[in-house]
Amino acid sequence: MSTATAAAPAKEESSATDIPAISATGLGRSFGGYKAVSDLSFSLLKGQLVAFLGPNGAGKSTTMRMLTGYLAPTTGTARVCGIDVAVDPVGVAERVGYLPENGPFYPDMTPVALLSFLGRARGMGAALPGRIDAVIEQCRLGEVTGKPVGKLSKGYRQRVGMAAAMLHDPEVLILDEPTAGLDPRQVEQVRTLLKGLAASRTVLLSTHILSEVRALADRILMIHRGRLVHDGGPASLGSTEREMEDRFRALTAS
Repeated sequence: MSTATAAAPAKEESSATDIPAISATGLGRSFGGYKAVSDLSFSLLKGQLVAFLGPNGAGKSTTMRMLTGYLAPTTGTARVCGIDVAVDPVGVAERVGYLPENGPFYPDMTPVALLSFLGRARGMGAALPGRIDAVIEQCRLGEVTGKPVGKLSKGYRQRVGMAAAMLHDPEVLILDEPTAGLDPRQVEQVRTLLKGLAASRTVLLSTHILSEVRALADRILMIHRGRLVHDGGPASLGSTEREMEDRFRALTAS
């Protein structure tokens, strides 16, 4: 009897640890007669930095919107930290930071005002001022905190979006082309930031830049016409950028 009692907690701890940070099972989305995503299944563990690849129109943004609860799937199930997105979208929103392809900003607000507004909407309370300071530093926004978001460059607006996604210190980050519009120095800063964040979080990011995949990702998911066509480590696409380009073209040719 004492042996069974001692073994039970260990079993529970193992079970909790094995819950994927993100999982999709038979996920699909149709718009009228057009299937944007079809029967997509994968799971990501905590601490993985995963690149989500595919040509334009492959279904990457649609998939990310389903994973975050912004778009209901037509078929299948999406879960974040074990929570069904369709059943408890608020619980998912507490655990996910999402950077959409074109962030929804209020152009007349400054970055600080916007982050303050978003934090109050999330009910962050006394933790909010400290988190605003932290993400402004992490995203290198100190020079533009008093300028309206609508007057910032695309690169700075992208960094404001990153700060908004990170504000509530989420367990999972889902980022749709986070380096779009950034200059080379800013790209390197974001890559360094993402590597640090992935040490304790799961990061799923979409990108068209194969050199970025080699620099950042420890796993690659590739979709084409809404279906998963590749799942593997960066080396699985080749050891050089040319090999990766050739493999990408081969996987998305049909």
